[in-house]
Amino acid sequence: MSARSAVTVPAAAADMRGAVPFVKLDNADPGLLAELTEAVAAVAERAAFTLGAEVEAFEDELADYCGAGHAIGVSSGTEAIVLALRALDIGPGDEVVVPANSFIATAEAVSLVGATPRIVDVDLETGLLTPGVLERSIGPATRCVIPVHLYGATADMPTLTAIADEAGVAVVEDACQAHGALIGSRRVGSFGQFGCFSFYPTKNLGGWGDGGAVVANDPELAERVRLLRSHGEPPRARNRHRVCGTTARLDAIQAAVLRIKLRRLESWNEARRALARELTGRLAGAGLALPAPPAAGDHVFHLYVVRTDARDALRDRLAEQGVASAVHYPVPIHRTEAYAHLGLGPGSLPAAEQRAATICSLPFWPGMGDDDAKRVAEAVLRAV
Repeated sequence: MSARSAVTVPAAAADMRGAVPFVKLDNADPGLLAELTEAVAAVAERAAFTLGAEVEAFEDELADYCGAGHAIGVSSGTEAIVLALRALDIGPGDEVVVPANSFIATAEAVSLVGATPRIVDVDLETGLLTPGVLERSIGPATRCVIPVHLYGATADMPTLTAIADEAGVAVVEDACQAHGALIGSRRVGSFGQFGCFSFYPTKNLGGWGDGGAVVANDPELAERVRLLRSHGEPPRARNRHRVCGTTARLDAIQAAVLRIKLRRLESWNEARRALARELTGRLAGAGLALPAPPAAGDHVFHLYVVRTDARDALRDRLAEQGVASAVHYPVPIHRTEAYAHLGLGPGSLPAAEQRAATICSLPFWPGMGDDDAKRVAEAVLRAV
């Protein structure tokens, strides 16, 4: 899910001339900022802040982009997964398979509907849920699996969905970090019953606050999510509450921002891939495990994550040189206090635990210039 993590740069280093931040957002691009501000002002002038034409237009454009029949704008990526699970009638007594290396919201959504997350191990190299792990993890109470496209790398959806279909298990894709990634000719989010997206500001497609979306091909399932996000009301039938829902609508201001940015997503993703190739070339031979696209998939590099047994020392040395870094995520879900009751102690999911102890996210954004990329690579080479 979300890619928020503490970023380490000492105060002295942060003030250094030429310091490299972890990420830069829309305010770093004056032209884009002006266009986005104009779109937000137009929404304000119409005073149409909740759902309405701007949200519907974004939903149509997102569905078309994802190759899905329907898109439903919601208030966050977490709520996207919650509403998808509710639409599938998943709740108490049900288990949902969740990979351990993700933001806690992936499992949290399962808990919020009253179901039990069955937290499982991942591939050591990619951090992704594998078909073999899924096959071994499906039990009598399993109702759903949530594959996570971690850091922008795609899980093996054709095989995972085939296994799930054979077992009668639903698939909800957590595509919150992989907007626009392709598996063959299909976009992530279009493989399962639902695909879920987050528009947190740092994402490849990020808004100006929290926001999310659910995409689906089944019109009945899509309609359930539309009802659930707004107190069970159909879009144009106020006070006709068909089901007990919640408040989880996408704001029109966010939709206006996202419509503009969706038009740039392809070029931004290509810039991310090119930057990743450059960093990987510069860091070859540094003794780090470097990220790469899955053999039969794609990587849109929401994050550029390396692995080393000397992770903490690497971060300290980068900070001394004015280069920020982060860890996504330092504690795998099964080892958090929130899920201690599951009884998964140290060593229970070894690949996930090894990754959590060794991963380091380097500075990365689509407009990152050659100077900053070179500075990051040189700082890493000096640090290892």
